[in-house]
Amino acid sequence: MTVGTSRPAQPQGTSLWGPEASWVDPDELPDGLVVADEQGLVVCFNAAAVRITTVARADAIGRPLERVLPLEDLKGRRWWTLTDPYGGLATRVGQPERNLLLPGGREVLVSARYVRDAPTGPLRRLVVSLRGTEARRRSERSNAELIATVAHELRSPLTSVKGFTATLLAKWERFTDDQKRLMLETVDADAGRVTRLIAELLDISRIDSGRLEVRRQPVDLGAAVRRHVDAHVAAGQAPDRFRVDVTGPLPDLWADPDKIDQVLGNLLENAVRHGEGTVTIDVAPSPSAGEQSGSGTVVTVSDEGPGIPEESMGRVFTRFWRGSKRGGTGLGLYIVKGIVEAHGGTITVGRGPGGGAEFRFTLPVGTPAHLL
Repeated sequence: MTVGTSRPAQPQGTSLWGPEASWVDPDELPDGLVVADEQGLVVCFNAAAVRITTVARADAIGRPLERVLPLEDLKGRRWWTLTDPYGGLATRVGQPERNLLLPGGREVLVSARYVRDAPTGPLRRLVVSLRGTEARRRSERSNAELIATVAHELRSPLTSVKGFTATLLAKWERFTDDQKRLMLETVDADAGRVTRLIAELLDISRIDSGRLEVRRQPVDLGAAVRRHVDAHVAAGQAPDRFRVDVTGPLPDLWADPDKIDQVLGNLLENAVRHGEGTVTIDVAPSPSAGEQSGSGTVVTVSDEGPGIPEESMGRVFTRFWRGSKRGGTGLGLYIVKGIVEAHGGTITVGRGPGGGAEFRFTLPVGTPAHLL
């Protein structure tokens, strides 16, 4: 945007006036912009509109709007005939965004604004915004993939739960106590899988809507890491599989302990399940802590496995990414990134010293405002 103290001559259809005598070239706008005058003739047709409609600017300027944009709704009805912006109700102020069709069946998102000198006066300008449907299609595909993944992940444990409970109810007397215990333990494990999946879905919903709440408390990251390592050892992993290095003193950290446990649990589980060799967890003050005391803490989790292919590095924190075919929903690292960023931190992935995957996240001190 270029700002000036006096208003230069405005080439019709090539610049827009804003506050404080500023002007912007319509070709700089990311969305298609089409403006028609009081007679319905196109006076502005920006570069994005050319790209979206494939209509040349020279073929649009000065022509009737309904010929430049012969839009139809999804039922094949002429859009400008239905809405009648110039002859319809004078109280209308525009049209909300909706999916319409250009010639050839190409979909486009269209919204319109009716500009009048008086609230019920004649139409002076019709401003039309055009957007491609690619972003919406990607979102719809992502939602469809999420639904399919959830349905697939729920089917197996629920089938197991239903089968074992139905069998126990029908033939309780025929089973020994050991058989009953085995079946009930299986039901309990499958119910746990369902509970974890539902928790993941709730986290994704909160992350996508920006409503992920962080309840900050003092957190000892070194102790949290050791607690997770002890849990893996108790579950059967060899104690020498893990190496924990805590470089102190660490700055005081205020974070959500449950969500930090979720981050650490996911990263360690990935390293154990998908990696090989020693899993190393380094906890240290962030590099800037020497300049600004207590600026944050950095945690690095690395293994000595095959690592992540270079071409996959950019997709690690996206939905449904799986590093191997060893199960999982592919949602864990997406949630990890959302939790770290909700704390104001950052997370990266790379190749560790031992050749395996290396995840590094940094958390700021995050002291609550009432304690500053």
